[in-house]
Amino acid sequence: QVQLVESGGGLVQAGGSLRLACAASGSIRSINAMGWYRQAPGRQRELVTHITSDGSTNYADSVKGRFTISRDNAKNTVYLQMNNLKPEDTAVYYCNAKGIYALGRTYLEVWGQGTLVTVSS
Repeated sequence: QVQLVESGGGLVQAGGSLRLACAASGSIRSINAMGWYRQAPGRQRELVTHITSDGSTNYADSVKGRFTISRDNAKNTVYLQMNNLKPEDTAVYYCNAKGIYALGRTYLEVWGQGTLVTVSS
């Protein structure tokens, strides 16, 4: 079974920083793209950022210049460094992986369980 496990969420004051991590497990041979989505209370889940296997990235306009995604392919882990956090960044952050080849098959998409980030003003 392929799983994504997030860590690093918590409570931080506005202007502070947090680093999220997401590790994929399950005899994984390769992962095409990994990324982060978030869902604030009463709002739809939205893409924050993602990174492909060759390192190409994209970011939501709301986080450009403040968030940085990185990836360790050897560890099947993706990171999200969040700086200058704002109260509007408060949300549950979900890790996402697309195109996972593991256990002899391809998984189109897998989600983590989510980690809560709360930014106080």
